[in-house]
Amino acid sequence: MKLFDVYPLYDVTPVSAKGSVLTDKNGTTYLDLYGGHAVISIGHSHPHYTQAIKAQLDKIAFYSNAVQNPIQEAYAQKLGALSGLEDYQLFLCNSGAEANENALKMASFISGKSKVVAFKNSFHGRTSAAVAVTDNPAIQAPINQGHEVIFVALNDEDALKEALSSGDVCAVIIESIQGVGGLDQPTTRFFKTIETLCQAHGALLIADEVQSGFGRTGAFFGFQHHKIIPDLVPIAKGMGNGFPIGGVLIHPKYKGIHGQLGTTFGGNHLACSAAMAVLEVIEEEGLVKKTQEMEAYVKTQMAYLPAEISLKGRGLMLGLAFPFEIGALRKELLYTHQIFTGAAKDKKVLRILPALNITKAQIAQFFSALKEVLNTPEFQSHFK
Repeated sequence: MKLFDVYPLYDVTPVSAKGSVLTDKNGTTYLDLYGGHAVISIGHSHPHYTQAIKAQLDKIAFYSNAVQNPIQEAYAQKLGALSGLEDYQLFLCNSGAEANENALKMASFISGKSKVVAFKNSFHGRTSAAVAVTDNPAIQAPINQGHEVIFVALNDEDALKEALSSGDVCAVIIESIQGVGGLDQPTTRFFKTIETLCQAHGALLIADEVQSGFGRTGAFFGFQHHKIIPDLVPIAKGMGNGFPIGGVLIHPKYKGIHGQLGTTFGGNHLACSAAMAVLEVIEEEGLVKKTQEMEAYVKTQMAYLPAEISLKGRGLMLGLAFPFEIGALRKELLYTHQIFTGAAKDKKVLRILPALNITKAQIAQFFSALKEVLNTPEFQSHFK
């Protein structure tokens, strides 16, 4: 049997990883500045994380949500305490797409409506409703296109008001920072406008924190930079540091109904133990504050690059915007300098999404390699 060919693959085969370093089958080491799409939040093979998973395996790895699971309850308490959202409720699932799918379903259940407002260049996942609110027709099958979705330009208040004016919208879903789209951000004013309009028109505000959550932006959740109160907060990626887990935080004013949501694997014992270990490391190593410090350090390094290159994003959810498409640049960084970086829908943006405990020396290594690449004739021609 062959693997279904849907992934364009780099010719690299990692066999082990530690911190922010990958080692391939040939013994070559790579600096990981991408973390497998912002998943690696506390570093590969963190000893506290791996020990927690090993210890849980010796007890019980899985049982369904038909029984009591104290690890779920302990995790919810810890997440509430660290995030400042103690009053919210937690539904656990397996992935970011599933988290967004359940958030959209809850918004529709609560409001009794079905239309959704989303944003241009958005990405929310590949399941049915999640991909329908993703601004990429190429990954939407005809079966996904039956959902009623209005796409509005980010920070366009007039278009947002018009989209909500009909009163038939169940939810507005927005990323705190657009990940795949290219690191564009809603302004605080725009976030406040969404909050106000949702309240006025009976729609729910979904703050998609799948990529921007768990300290990545320098706050526990990205929306907290804007001091808004969302109704629903989908989470995943850095939540499990590579172990599949996701969830939805649900405002306390909404009450659950038995059977309304469900999942076979979501919130299993092993997944919750992995996620709990991530929270413990974030707390013990002060990684939210460290992320702020690393952002500041990145900004100092940007001063040594050509003026045509700009920095987008927050914390360690960053993008470097170039005056040219960055495909060849990424390959040069990977194959010549052994550094993993990311791309975006905007083909001129290089994404940087490292573990939150990356070091200044490793960031300096990246900028040194980048400057070396940009000084070659192939790339010099793009600058004045």
